[in-house]
Amino acid sequence: MFRPQLPDTPHSPTTITTHHQVQAPAPSAGLPLTPYVGAVAAVVVVGIVLTALLAAVAVTAISVAIAAVVLRSLVTGANRR
Repeated sequence: MFRPQLPDTPHSPTTITTHHQVQAPAPSAGLPLTPYVGAVAAVVVVGIVLTALLAAVAVTAISVAIAAVVLRSLVTGANRR
């Protein structure tokens, strides 16, 4: 009683030409985008996470390189004295 009644979707009829060829019905407006939204969101999130991890690795590598240079200069300076 309280269930909504959805209208029937109209179907375009197929027409037959004089050469007995069946013409395909007109294509619909397009595919629904609902199934693709989740996939696109997942790809974007994975891309952001991987980019952040790459940036973190790069920053860590640079800081370790700077620390190595500083320690080397300290050890070299201590040996000269």
